[in-house]
Amino acid sequence: QVQLVESGGGLVQAGGSLRLSCAASGRTFSNYAMGWFRQAPGKEREFVAAISYSGVDTYYADSVKGRFAISRDNAKNTVYLQMNSLRPDDTAVYYCAGSDRRSLVRATQQYEYPYWGQGTQVTVSS
Repeated sequence: QVQLVESGGGLVQAGGSLRLSCAASGRTFSNYAMGWFRQAPGKEREFVAAISYSGVDTYYADSVKGRFAISRDNAKNTVYLQMNSLRPDDTAVYYCAGSDRRSLVRATQQYEYPYWGQGTQVTVSS
């Protein structure tokens, strides 16, 4: 079965950086788009970023555009989220998600992702 395992979360001061990783197994990773979502305390889970199967196309939430970068290494079956200029409102559990599509059609919608990781906590202190 498909498994997604996130790592790289932690505590960082405002203005700092973190890189999240998501290791995938159980299917041909390079065939499918991937996404990152997050859920802050008391809030609904929201879209952060997505990347197409090849890595050529990416898409970001307005709140992270210019600060976060999604990438993938298909040889390593891993997708990354580089987070720079972190702010306290970036504090959340971050989830990796696997699509059944190659492209970024409706990539912001959670229902497009049948596969989810367990999440990794990111805490940004002020």
